[in-house]
Amino acid sequence: MKNRRDIKMFKRLLIISYLLLLCGCKQQKKDITSIQNTTSTTSIRYANGFTIETQSNGVTIIKVLQPWANAETTYTYALVPKEIQATITLNKSEYDAIISTPVENIVVTSTTHIPALEELEVLNNLIGFPDTKYISSKAARKRINSRAIVELGVNESLNTEAVLNLQPDLIFGFAINDGNNTYETIQRANIPVVYNGDWVEETPLGKAEWIKFFAPFFNKTKEADAVFNKIEESYLEAKALASKAENKPTVLSGAMFKDVWYLPGGKSWAANFLKDANADYLWSSTDENGSLSLSWESVLDVGQHAEYWIGPAQLATYQEMEASSQHYTQFDAFKNRKVFSTANTLGETGGTLYYELGPQRPDLVLKDLIHILHPGLLPNYEPYFFKPLL
Repeated sequence: MKNRRDIKMFKRLLIISYLLLLCGCKQQKKDITSIQNTTSTTSIRYANGFTIETQSNGVTIIKVLQPWANAETTYTYALVPKEIQATITLNKSEYDAIISTPVENIVVTSTTHIPALEELEVLNNLIGFPDTKYISSKAARKRINSRAIVELGVNESLNTEAVLNLQPDLIFGFAINDGNNTYETIQRANIPVVYNGDWVEETPLGKAEWIKFFAPFFNKTKEADAVFNKIEESYLEAKALASKAENKPTVLSGAMFKDVWYLPGGKSWAANFLKDANADYLWSSTDENGSLSLSWESVLDVGQHAEYWIGPAQLATYQEMEASSQHYTQFDAFKNRKVFSTANTLGETGGTLYYELGPQRPDLVLKDLIHILHPGLLPNYEPYFFKPLL
């Protein structure tokens, strides 16, 4: 009897063990499925033009939401690490490009892309650029002079033959619309074109955050986060300092081309700098996020008595301004020699450093403006971009 009881007990334990094992397997399967469906999203705090999500299988999905102003098309790119490429199958129709990472040889098409490559220490991956004469970066100019970076014509009509000879892993494209036939030709040759829309961003930190867009292509996400965090901290400290100023000086901006005066709209990148510098930009109430096109009479009516004139286009001296238009001499800022420009801060071949580095280093731009508009707050600061007209 004892043996029979033991046998029954043994069988019962086997059944219970089997059920527990079965439940454990089902639970384990459920957990694996859950892990496979998870994604991690890169924190984008200021930029509105792109998103980054990394799936648990290692594939990173980048969406460019604003490749150019008023774009109705978004672009989706899949970045697949080379070490898992053989194990991943993706539907090509779902993506505008599938790219193996890290990329090794690239072409970029805007000088604003250069500082991000330098900060991420991947400038040596750059092998081609249109209009290299506009690049101011000393490190990039050294590579241009050694022919490590090839001249590719102009952005709107890249030298297709030269691009195809280079065979880059991809091109970071800059475009004002979707009508660039050259890009289409290059894509048909199986060279991906990835659109970068940093120039559409309205806020200074929004533009600077596009360094995070470049990072996944080079496996440099942590490095990009560290770089941006320092820039953000520096910018916010400067903004907080500017808020302590007791006065808010009035500011005029822009200049004329033929009979039209172009100046920043109230929601634009440049206007946001002046806002954060605690200045009274006289067109801050306008809704445009680009430029305003006004008559010189209307600008005189509003801005004649402005205390400062920040950014008179490419005019570099008072003599040059007066020769360009006698209308400029009617403004108080001109009479009082309170005009400040980036036109005198040039690279080796004449490129304006502000247009290249300013978007990546908004903290330096903001400190320049604070030094100008609130001299007592940064008395020993040496301006980087904005300097008095000669």
